[in-house]
Amino acid sequence: MSHAPTAPVTVSTLTVPDGRLHYEVRGSGPLVVLAGAPMDAAAFAPLADLLATDHTVITTDPRGIHRSPLDDPDQDSTPELRADDLARLITHLDAGPAAVFGSSGGAVTALALVQSRPELVHTIIAHEPPFYALLDERERLAAQTEDLIATYLSGDVTGAWTRFLDQAGIVLPDGAIEQWFGGERDPQAVADERRWFAHEMLGTSGWQPDLGALRAAAPRIVIGIGEESAGQHCDRTSRALAAALGIEPVTFPGDHTGFVGDPERFVPRLRSALE
Repeated sequence: MSHAPTAPVTVSTLTVPDGRLHYEVRGSGPLVVLAGAPMDAAAFAPLADLLATDHTVITTDPRGIHRSPLDDPDQDSTPELRADDLARLITHLDAGPAAVFGSSGGAVTALALVQSRPELVHTIIAHEPPFYALLDERERLAAQTEDLIATYLSGDVTGAWTRFLDQAGIVLPDGAIEQWFGGERDPQAVADERRWFAHEMLGTSGWQPDLGALRAAAPRIVIGIGEESAGQHCDRTSRALAAALGIEPVTFPGDHTGFVGDPERFVPRLRSALE
């Protein structure tokens, strides 16, 4: 989705031990970091513009994605490595402690950050983290994930997406998968997709949380679930985490990526969570 920025944007690069991290800064005020995985900074731009009226907002391309190249392109991306990137970024900007809104894989990154560097964050909003360690069917889900990754790496892109969406509980209109993933596609999108399947998905979905550390940080953690995600995989994983931490999940407008589809409706709920 194209988006013309409405807030001034400063684009910079931070050197990390094994690569370079693209990041963007908008606005002024309390620091908010918007994190995805594999979603890059561009997808968060409309939401960042809305928050930048009274916050300093940081968006970034996660390691190995789009404008954040790695010295070793075959290095796997783990929540711990991505959390270390965010820690370095917050420290570099010297504007913390920060609020961090993480979506999907970025929610797992945010949780890993509050485990390892709790002094750098005052609020974590984990929106639909997909890791399955707390579900009873985790062994079956692990096997399914390895199978769909193998399907993708064999060259069957539409087959892999079909299996992924089935596991996620997301239903698309007939023919949508073939239309979206079967024809000519943007080379960068394909490269980022391949990295996600080959080097990121397994580490994110199979992440093992430190529940002791997360329970200690629970007063600072918000678990967000899209109101249209009921019954989906990330609804169940989010509710399992909230139950393990003894907190109530918070409903956000839209689905798994509600902040992309309708950021104007999403941002009031996000502001409420930030407060």
